[in-house]
Amino acid sequence: MSDLSMLIEVSGAVAAAGGLGYAKVHAPRVYWSLVGLPVARVRFASSYRSTMDVCGLTVQPSRLRAFMVRTVARRPDVQPVPPKVRRVRGSMTGMRVTLRLPAGLEPADVAAASERLRHAWGVHSVNVVETKPGFVELRMTGYDVLRRVRMPRRVPSGPMVVPVAVREDGSVFVRDYRKVPHALTLGANQSGKSMYQRNLVKGLARLPVALVGIDCKRGVEQNGYAPRLSALATTPDDAATLVDVLIREMESRFDLLSEHGVSDLWGLPDKVRPVPLVVLVDEVSELFLIASKKDEERRERLVTGLIRLAQMSRAIGIFLEVCGQRFGSELGKGATMLRAQLTGRVVHRVNDKQTAEMGLGDIAPDAVSAVTLIAPDRPGVAVAGDSSGGWSRIRTPETTPEDAVAVCRQYAYLTPDIPALAPFRPALPEPAPAPADTAPLVKPVPVTE
Repeated sequence: MSDLSMLIEVSGAVAAAGGLGYAKVHAPRVYWSLVGLPVARVRFASSYRSTMDVCGLTVQPSRLRAFMVRTVARRPDVQPVPPKVRRVRGSMTGMRVTLRLPAGLEPADVAAASERLRHAWGVHSVNVVETKPGFVELRMTGYDVLRRVRMPRRVPSGPMVVPVAVREDGSVFVRDYRKVPHALTLGANQSGKSMYQRNLVKGLARLPVALVGIDCKRGVEQNGYAPRLSALATTPDDAATLVDVLIREMESRFDLLSEHGVSDLWGLPDKVRPVPLVVLVDEVSELFLIASKKDEERRERLVTGLIRLAQMSRAIGIFLEVCGQRFGSELGKGATMLRAQLTGRVVHRVNDKQTAEMGLGDIAPDAVSAVTLIAPDRPGVAVAGDSSGGWSRIRTPETTPEDAVAVCRQYAYLTPDIPALAPFRPALPEPAPAPADTAPLVKPVPVTE
């Protein structure tokens, strides 16, 4: 009987160990919640002071504290003071620790030691975020959340907020058009740039906005979104004409703002407020390149119109999403000026360092090297930067073209009717013809007299 009970205990232990090993590979969230998080908490609590001291994140105590230690505690030696732990929270992907920085330390000091903290506490990554003056948050991830992307159940929402990807710290990367009105997305072939656009279109299709597509590859990328598009241009000539129409729409909206004495679209009454409009530009280099001298006039008109939209259209609710494989100074006059107006930057894997520098070099120089390290076998991984100098790695969840097309068809009823864009409204695909009636299996027998 004792041998049987021992066999059962050993079998149970082996099964539990095998289950944890399976969860570590195939269900990392479960493994982190059951094993990783408790171990990380114990390791953090037991080694916090010594780790901070070794990493140079301690300061000499104040004179009052030193006096109290020597007189009240009667200890001749006064230990350096690390940042004070205010709060420790666990999550399904990692752990977050709020620290109160002592005088003499700044967030950059903690960020510089993030790699050493990661190894000391045995977590996958440590990101340092300043929450308010004097406070930072250590956002630790217990595993590689970008290996298998899963959007959290609770995502940020708002009138012009679109969840697009997951950051490497487990939070959600969103496109908030009221904060970042225009953006530039770059990436080589098979880098995941198209997948990023599909996730963006899926989110925008659910919002009460007008979508305008410019796809000079004969519409191969955006033709499927036709049920949700208010306008679509598939050639450079059509794109130039469409941009002229958007300029006139912008001017008419400015007149509307002047009539009501407000400074932006959101100050207008609901009854007269025009619908926000998002312009999706695919492969921007096709708009800059010219094949002959006669195309120069069209190019100048097109580029000038895009620059005017990028400079002025935020207040009247027209936003630009510019995408391309390459963006460099060789595109010609106007490229750098247009780039300067596109505040949001997302750069996937690129074929040359110059494109990475054009995308992120002017706002987050440290992120350029991170782009060059993106592996070819990880499509969808990108580096997102902002005008504040911060950047983070993101990855979009896998989305097929059929998924994006299905969402556009489902929300086609939200497509607004804008008279100025009516000539560019794409033709909806015709439904497939019904199958022809098949011949009867039994032929009728002729009746003879």
